[in-house]
Amino acid sequence: MGSRRKSRELTLQALYQAEISGTEPLEQFALFCDNFQVNQKVIPQAQELLEGIAAHAAEIDAVISQYTKNWRVGRMSVVDRNLIRLGAYEVLFRDDVPATVAINEAIEIAKRYSTDDAPSFINGILDAINNGKRQ
Repeated sequence: MGSRRKSRELTLQALYQAEISGTEPLEQFALFCDNFQVNQKVIPQAQELLEGIAAHAAEIDAVISQYTKNWRVGRMSVVDRNLIRLGAYEVLFRDDVPATVAINEAIEIAKRYSTDDAPSFINGILDAINNGKRQ
């Protein structure tokens, strides 16, 4: 598994922790990294992803809401919601990551951290976001 995948997984874990604890993702990130076995090489990239997601959080959630029929963002599982946020951030705001790679990475991480139905759910939403971006 490459360092970019590991940084995405670390980002997901930090987003999950922040949401469960009711804190901002960047507030607890250093503490999280200090208390868990974290590959030190992936911390800078994970922090960069967290900063980007935090900077665009309202916009990301608004875009997600446009493409989720009958699903409010708040009704999604914490893992799925944050994977979609991560994927949406990369699709919408990262020119250095092809959208297909960002979507595939979110799907692969969902296979590890979420339910059997999550990969297709996440794929559908991120694919719709990507297609909407291109219009």
